[in-house]
Amino acid sequence: MTALYHILGAKQFNRTELEELFESASRLENRELWNTDPRFQGKIMTTLFFEASTRTRLSFESAMSRLGGKVIGTENAAQFSSTIKGETLEDTIRIVSGYSDLIVLRHTDIGAAERAAKVADVPIINAGDGAGEHPTQALLDLYSIRKECGRIEGLTIAMIGDLAYGRTVHSLSYMLANYPDIRLLFVSPENVRIPSYVKHFLDEKGVSYRETEDFDEALQTADVLYQTRIQKERFPSVEEYRKAEGRYIINRDILGKMRQDAIILHPLPRAGEIAVEVDDDPRAAYFRQAQNGLYIRMALVEKCLAAK
Repeated sequence: MTALYHILGAKQFNRTELEELFESASRLENRELWNTDPRFQGKIMTTLFFEASTRTRLSFESAMSRLGGKVIGTENAAQFSSTIKGETLEDTIRIVSGYSDLIVLRHTDIGAAERAAKVADVPIINAGDGAGEHPTQALLDLYSIRKECGRIEGLTIAMIGDLAYGRTVHSLSYMLANYPDIRLLFVSPENVRIPSYVKHFLDEKGVSYRETEDFDEALQTADVLYQTRIQKERFPSVEEYRKAEGRYIINRDILGKMRQDAIILHPLPRAGEIAVEVDDDPRAAYFRQAQNGLYIRMALVEKCLAAK
């Protein structure tokens, strides 16, 4: 595999690198390989999270532990770090670089990971930067599509919900551009449509996409329904949030309109946009998707530390 140092955004990956990473993740699903590689003994990963997280932080920490390394960090760096005293992100990264072999950073500001990478002495992995990108989520999303559908190329993927502030949608769109004959259907209320800069990128890459508010079209045509949460915390006002709230909900009635060979993905957490009654349907792949995050992040940690 070509060595990667920092993992900052979805655009840095080409198809060869993606496929090599997926092969590594598949290999690391074998539990007999866990804690057997001497390269990770004594290695330390810092999780520096300025924004709340459950799946991303814990899956990274589990990934490092499964590989045989150690973890230090904070789940609320905005409150329980020197940031509260006025320390800049750059100074925090300079200090933490001296304690770690790898830093996993989640921040509220778009571009924070790039700023960190400019001053870090160790690899930086972007675990989400505000409404910007979430490249490791996109990697596990792609890996999940590949496992569930048997391929990525030639699929129709409907992205539903908050497409303006949904960083997972942005990153996944960028990565999907590496595959031929992809068709994207962006389903959202008017006030949370996919940003123009994402559409511009897709236009440059020749990716077919269409915007609509018609949920039924997605149900009838999509191989993958990528449902997202309407992110109340990112809206400029309560009024804007209420314009988008509750528009697209997958429940038992909706299941009856879906294709039988389609799958449902969600980056989680959900907040009512997928009813609990859907969980037992074999097309509901979002918990399998979350589990895949462990294997992808093991592969990423392995890659970043091998590059040092």
